[in-house]
Amino acid sequence: MTDDLVAWAERVAREQLRALPRRLRHVEGVARRAASVADTVDDPKLLVAVAWLHDIGYSAELATTGFHPVDGAEFLHAEGASHRLCALVANHSCACVEARHRGVPIRWEDEETPLRDALWWADMTTTPTGEPTDAQSRIAEVLARYGPDHVVAASVAESAPQLLAAVERTEATARLAGVDVR
Repeated sequence: MTDDLVAWAERVAREQLRALPRRLRHVEGVARRAASVADTVDDPKLLVAVAWLHDIGYSAELATTGFHPVDGAEFLHAEGASHRLCALVANHSCACVEARHRGVPIRWEDEETPLRDALWWADMTTTPTGEPTDAQSRIAEVLARYGPDHVVAASVAESAPQLLAAVERTEATARLAGVDVR
């Protein structure tokens, strides 16, 4: 990682998700949303970089556990990414709940900071095709797409209060900073 962190992250995401165009559109949208609130967190470049990288674990080339947050974080760790970046990828959007349901350990702690909340907000307010949405609609979309008996739907339903709280904290901070989060 000798060049700019955000440029590196975008390049890695595009490379790893090239076979998954819909997932890449989502990631592009999450990166745009993250950039819109980046100035409200302690490390704006890290927020945008992790937004680009949060779903790279969906790449078939990276799948080891079958749980994309962990697979992405493990790949990034092997590539020399910072501990913080790996932790944010591993724990994005309340991944600990699904990890527990799947029996997959996460070796990085969730930092529970405004930057982490902003990442969760960006993910939870972006549709699968990269368009802005509200968090309630996004959660409803995930539940409908996977169906009630799927581990993803069960995990998102269980995580919804934490996800919505992170969204509200991020939107409140953005409003105070004069940032339009629509």
